Amino acid sequence: MNVQLNKAALNNAQALRDEAAIEPDPVSTAPVKKETQIIAIYGKGGIGKSFTLANLSYMMAQQGKKVLLIGCDPKSDTTSLLFGGKACPTIIETSTKKKLAGEQVAIGDVCFKRDGVYAMELGGPEVGRGCGGRGIIHGFELLEKLGFHEWGFDFVLLDFLGDVVCGGFGLPIARDMCQKVIVVGSNDLQSLYVANNVCSAVEYFRKLGGNVGVGGLVINKDDGTGEAQAFADAVGIPVLASIPADDDIRKKSANYEIIGKPDSRWASLFETLAQNVAEAKPNHPTPLSQDGLLGLFSSETTGRNVVLVPATFEDMCGSTPLVKPSLEVVYDEV
Repeated sequence: MNVQLNKAALNNAQALRDEAAIEPDPVSTAPVKKETQIIAIYGKGGIGKSFTLANLSYMMAQQGKKVLLIGCDPKSDTTSLLFGGKACPTIIETSTKKKLAGEQVAIGDVCFKRDGVYAMELGGPEVGRGCGGRGIIHGFELLEKLGFHEWGFDFVLLDFLGDVVCGGFGLPIARDMCQKVIVVGSNDLQSLYVANNVCSAVEYFRKLGGNVGVGGLVINKDDGTGEAQAFADAVGIPVLASIPADDDIRKKSANYEIIGKPDSRWASLFETLAQNVAEAKPNHPTPLSQDGLLGLFSSETTGRNVVLVPATFEDMCGSTPLVKPSLEVVYDEV
């Protein structure tokens, strides 16, 4: 028995030597393949990320780019405008069903296309039945098994909530999964608060050795009051496009109509946005303090003239407490 084991060990050792002796392939001198731009789009819930992304991805595809749109919002509504209001089967839901059936998830089960745009939804757990951030992590793990890093897209656009601070939603920034971040905001304090938090996250992970930068800000529902432009100037990022608060846009969006088409009234707006997103550099923003952010708005809007008055024990109890003598023994210093 020992002789057989020794012989097997010698054979394995020789096999390893033979493999090590094989000369590696020569270094390729062919032109470098075009790198996929992976861009994460963040913003406050309801600010118009899905609207912006659906029209942006559609215009990019019409310009001859190969585009993949991935919805990373638990509401799974990123692709609804692209697909005329139809729900797209989510990766998490499909994965669960396939696993119970003893089957593997295929690309055709979760990825769908329209006019050159490829799209999918990660999805998320039902309310109270799991962590949305963990669902994001699970979804990307499955994408990697499906060959995510081998897909030949010009652009991969990721739609993320910006006002959820749990780790899964910061995945692209924390793990360098994207080259740059685009923020969607408006001329209101809450959306710019979220935009400022995203800038803070980018700078935090840069200090830890990360490489992700902020490409710029898209102002949606722009009413011309200028706070979003002032925010972009203050933190040091460009405005990539200003989408006006126009009733035509609102109605068409509500009817699941794509307006980012070459022959539409809004074609030039989304053509410019597509070019600016593609060419945007990963900037190093300078996040604002809370007071700095509030300073972009009038005191009447934010209530900055309010004075903080400390509460007292009497306020909390609703009456004046009785002062009882202390039983504590205090010793004189020797």
